[in-house]
Amino acid sequence: MADDNEPPDSKLTRTKEKWAREGRFLTGKIARPEDQRLPPGQHLTKDWPVLDLGVTPPISRERWRLDVYGAIETPVFWTFAEFAAQKQARFTSDIHCVTTWSRYDNEWEGLATRELLAACQPREDARFVTLHSYDGYTTNLALEDFAAEDALLAHSWSGQPLTEEHGGPVRLVVPHLYFWKSAKWLQAIEFLTEDAPGFWEVRGYHNRGDPWAEQRYSDD
Repeated sequence: MADDNEPPDSKLTRTKEKWAREGRFLTGKIARPEDQRLPPGQHLTKDWPVLDLGVTPPISRERWRLDVYGAIETPVFWTFAEFAAQKQARFTSDIHCVTTWSRYDNEWEGLATRELLAACQPREDARFVTLHSYDGYTTNLALEDFAAEDALLAHSWSGQPLTEEHGGPVRLVVPHLYFWKSAKWLQAIEFLTEDAPGFWEVRGYHNRGDPWAEQRYSDD
């Protein structure tokens, strides 16, 4: 007899089961002991420094929109209310900036990127994403990095709405890469079959940005 509490069968649940069978989007996250928590070349700070291109776009939650398109089966166009109505997640993670500061134990709330992937259904030939921000900034990620188990589209930090200066209403958070990959003021997510380096990547920064490998610049 079926369990009455079992969630109903759906395209989303079937997709997640398929990913589990195939091992898709496994990134090999490593649990590190406390004394190995700080990547090489980094120093710890309790502040959260503000770094951007010098423009803070005044996008309210009422005006904010997210467009998800490209090499996917189901394009997504959400208002903030529609975005917030999706299944939400809470993660605590460290962040590491390429300018050498790190900050421990940041509490985030938002939509896990894996939930977005289940909603938009990337095509089999999708390999990369480009993040587009309201200030014109772009950055690129391999699909496997975007789909990390603790990556999310964050709208809150430490129990409060994300401020404008830190990328609100919504920013990407991908903790295992340098923080320039976690685009602020997120406007659109484009799925691609070929890589398309973003703003800093075409200006000499590393294409991936792994802080544990000190992938700061293109020749690292």
